[in-house]
Amino acid sequence: RYKRLGTTIDDALGEAFDKTAKMLGLGYPGGPAVEAAAKSGDAARFDLPRPMKGRPGCDFSFSGLKTAVRHVALGLPEGAFERQDIADLCAGFQAAAGDVLADRTDHALNNFLEDHQTCHALVVAGGVAANQSIRQRLQKLADARAIPLVAPPPSLCTDNAAMIAWAAIERITVSGLNAAEDGL
Repeated sequence: RYKRLGTTIDDALGEAFDKTAKMLGLGYPGGPAVEAAAKSGDAARFDLPRPMKGRPGCDFSFSGLKTAVRHVALGLPEGAFERQDIADLCAGFQAAAGDVLADRTDHALNNFLEDHQTCHALVVAGGVAANQSIRQRLQKLADARAIPLVAPPPSLCTDNAAMIAWAAIERITVSGLNAAEDGL
């Protein structure tokens, strides 16, 4: 059983990683490329927004962050990006994304606890869950809440399509639903 507490109102985080990587000439998939570049970057060099951070609810928005990266990139001197420019932009993007994800997840935990007495774990999956910076940010949140963070090994954190298909299988199996009647 599951209940969606929030969703993206525009770009998903993985999509924002991919588009940021493409803008900066880092290739596809963007997540690993941005993470690798960010390791040598200064996250504080560029002042990037934290869309939706601090607002009520659990929804996400990453198009504004992606657009801010684009504006910064276009504002850099003409010609090819310097390696440090790319590293700093990637580090700033990754830090902003982690801040937003932690904030929105914290709101979701609060929302969940309104209906439940306790939360047994914070579970993260999908491609973005492979990012070590994102994991560290969510681990910090889980630690502050005194709950474990559960995440698959990074090698198993790939596109969510398999996870969504498995959730459908579980729903059909556990609920005994007729797939044709339920539209699955």
